[in-house]
Amino acid sequence: MNGRSNGSTCMTFGMKKRTNLTVPIGAGNTTIEDLIAIACDGARVRLNPNEEWRENIREGARCVERLWRSDKAVYGVNTGYGESCERPVPHELVEELPIALVRFHGCGLGRILEPDETLAVLVARLVSLARGNSGVSLELLERLSDLINYQILPQIPAEGSVGASGDLTPLSYIAAVIAGERSVWHEGRVKPASQAFPEHGLEPLRLRPKEALAIMNGTSVMTGLACLAFRKAEYILRLGSRITSFSVIGLDGNREHYDPRIFIMKPHPGQAEVAGWIRSDVSPGSVRSDTPRSRFQEPYSLRCAPHVLGVLADALTWIRGMIEIEINSSNDNPLLDTETGTILHGGNFYGGHIAFAMDALKTAVANIADLLDRQVILLLNQKTSRGLPENLTGCSPERLPINHGFKAVGIGTSAWAAEALKGTMPASV
Repeated sequence: MNGRSNGSTCMTFGMKKRTNLTVPIGAGNTTIEDLIAIACDGARVRLNPNEEWRENIREGARCVERLWRSDKAVYGVNTGYGESCERPVPHELVEELPIALVRFHGCGLGRILEPDETLAVLVARLVSLARGNSGVSLELLERLSDLINYQILPQIPAEGSVGASGDLTPLSYIAAVIAGERSVWHEGRVKPASQAFPEHGLEPLRLRPKEALAIMNGTSVMTGLACLAFRKAEYILRLGSRITSFSVIGLDGNREHYDPRIFIMKPHPGQAEVAGWIRSDVSPGSVRSDTPRSRFQEPYSLRCAPHVLGVLADALTWIRGMIEIEINSSNDNPLLDTETGTILHGGNFYGGHIAFAMDALKTAVANIADLLDRQVILLLNQKTSRGLPENLTGCSPERLPINHGFKAVGIGTSAWAAEALKGTMPASV
């Protein structure tokens, strides 16, 4: 079993075509487009060469070691996890605790994330740990970079995260691979991590105290997948606007519905932008001159298209902000203030912002699916298609009894729209 499915956003089986682009990590903020360039276009990552940044990372790892060796209680370093946090871990077992944490979380279920999805997750985790507040070693960040650049991709099951506690179980598959355990997708097939590493002159790392928890205790699976969903939604927005333009042209629709004055009077930026796209597509030369316009007000699926599509356009603006804050955050616990050597216990692993943003995104996208389904029905139904052939069949009259044109496509679009609408139950609750 190779773990591949049909859920890939931007790549097919095996290695992707490489670009010459290199994305710096640890030197300023990372954008959604940076992450997509790595996950979808084969860009590489490069850790910040600045010695001050590197020394800050090293000092974080040294600080964690000083703390636990001094017997100061640090959650997940020399204590148990969750409700067992009051249970101290004996000094002689502290260095075994990281791999024990990784192994007991190796119980994920569901499909295996696609290579582009896995790369997105790896980048999101690397960026978070490179903030320097998680107490991990520079060697760990370098190994995460190696997984990305050599495309040694952990086989991460999609199910097993609850979000409120971060992506513990899915991210454990990254920690396990770094330690030389479990399986990876590499050069077109699934193989043990221990087999893939030597092919690039790499060796497994012994995870230090705090490092397994630092990899696992965060929101990088949901955030990486959110970046890919954001990219899909941007495409759907432009595609939905273009399909609407085709529908207006095909039905000889009333172009006055996209007059810019309308959108000055209700100035949501997204709907004005979409109306502008449709207006530029629907030129005067696209009129079916032999078909008189019978309505001064078109059905909602044409007249309100900028308003429906505009919701997604405006939502993408604030959704981008939420995603990019999450990408560039230390979404871990506990965190380290390297200047004072203070451990900070909190809840930055909580995935509420990404979950809420994705709930909003899927609702906006589902409404577009519903909109486009209605447009298809207008085109197929002879009562509303303004003289177009029934079901858009192009056959000769004598063959009409056996030719149903695009009728099944209309049934299919209704089914797919229903699936989209069905999926809008909020996961964030």
